[in-house]
Amino acid sequence: MDFPATLHYTKDHEWLRVEGDVAYIGITDHAQRELGDIVYVDVDTVDKDIAQHDVFGTVEAVKTVSDLFSPITGTVLEVNAKLADAPETVNSDPYGDGWIIKMSIGNPAEIDELMTADAYSELVGA
Repeated sequence: MDFPATLHYTKDHEWLRVEGDVAYIGITDHAQRELGDIVYVDVDTVDKDIAQHDVFGTVEAVKTVSDLFSPITGTVLEVNAKLADAPETVNSDPYGDGWIIKMSIGNPAEIDELMTADAYSELVGA
């Protein structure tokens, strides 16, 4: 499994990438493998303030629906439009084109609380 060292991770299997004053958020390679084929991504929180650990959407796989938890506090700025027609992109490219939301960073200190790639790898036993 792949866990890029440049990303931050949560125990709920989300990743976060900081680009300037915004963060891109998606699910990890481990999470997409556990879920299986993703058939739908539902995020209805655009322009809403989300607290750290709150649900910002769901991802639906063939056998289950899983909540998506925000790694940080902020405002959801954008949902990845590609996922409307190609939700399987989360499976094929979880850290690239399969990002799920872009959000503002409300409290930069929360990023320091997230796991490193090594810590996350240890968590999932990879």
